[in-house]
Amino acid sequence: MGLAIELVPVVKSFAPFSKCSRSSNSRVLPHTLAAAAAIQKQKRSYSLVVSLSSSASMEPIQCLDDKNNKTPSLTSQNLAVPIMVNGCTGKMGKAVIEAAISAGLQPVPVSFGSSEDCGKTVAVGGTNIKVHGPSNRLKILASVFDEYPSLIVVDYTVPTAVNDNAELYCKVGVPFVMGTTGGDRSRLYKTVEDSNVYAVISPQMGKQVVAFLAAMEIMAEQSPGAFSGYKLEVLESHQASKLDTSGTAKAVISCFQKLGVSFDLNQIEKIRDPKQQIEMVGVPEEYLSGHAFHLYRLTSPDGTVSFEFQHNVCGRSIYAEGTVDATIFLAKKVQWKAEKRIYDMIDVLREGNMR
Repeated sequence: MGLAIELVPVVKSFAPFSKCSRSSNSRVLPHTLAAAAAIQKQKRSYSLVVSLSSSASMEPIQCLDDKNNKTPSLTSQNLAVPIMVNGCTGKMGKAVIEAAISAGLQPVPVSFGSSEDCGKTVAVGGTNIKVHGPSNRLKILASVFDEYPSLIVVDYTVPTAVNDNAELYCKVGVPFVMGTTGGDRSRLYKTVEDSNVYAVISPQMGKQVVAFLAAMEIMAEQSPGAFSGYKLEVLESHQASKLDTSGTAKAVISCFQKLGVSFDLNQIEKIRDPKQQIEMVGVPEEYLSGHAFHLYRLTSPDGTVSFEFQHNVCGRSIYAEGTVDATIFLAKKVQWKAEKRIYDMIDVLREGNMR
């Protein structure tokens, strides 16, 4: 994970993303290299570029026990938390199971999926997981929860299943981590709040990106209206299989709106075409099936000042690792009989017990 801040002259075109590669975790936007040579000639207008990028090869964060809490972390106690990953036939679900096994968690041999996947057996990390379809889910989940009382459910299904799945988890009373974006989020939150269950719900599971979002929230709270009158442009690029608009982009835009920017979510430029992703966005070809590139550009009313915020992710490991941390976090809350409520990834970050 790299964070780069560079002062460069303003250019009028909306530049592509910086490329993500195995050899470099952070690179400035392509246009900045050429523009930098003209800094001495252009004294009037500069752009602050903040670039945050990650690749699948990033090193995990070492877990430390919370010194302010007398109860040791679950990881230090080496407890095998049972985890049920719904959507295990998908790439994200598989990545979470692999990360969970590496962290010492115990995947249960049961998962929920679509009607098409019903009856399949998925082998991940030496564990054979049977996929069940939409029928008899209540009975099956209740039985699994009875067999594994410390169970944490992780959801990486599809946007159209978010609300029904959450209602199922709440009806059974099982704690869950909702990694799936989309669905009716207002209904989702109300369902969980009314059911009084433990849950982690976040539009973004990557810990470092969440830290960036937290910084944006602080800026929005402390400097409301600071960017009044500025024009905002937003590009987001994800693999073609991602059907909904980026939840992370929506969260960042919400912060900019608090900062005084007028912007409608329909203005987001959503890139899903692989050819455009390579040529326009700069996504490495090997990551077309799994990436998350975001670029936000603010321009002053007279065009003399520009700010750019960028965060690029190649691969899925950052989300899988964050999901496992959220699972361990939630298991601790259950073990300690903490307040039953909706937590988010900022709560996970504040806990400090990240691996």
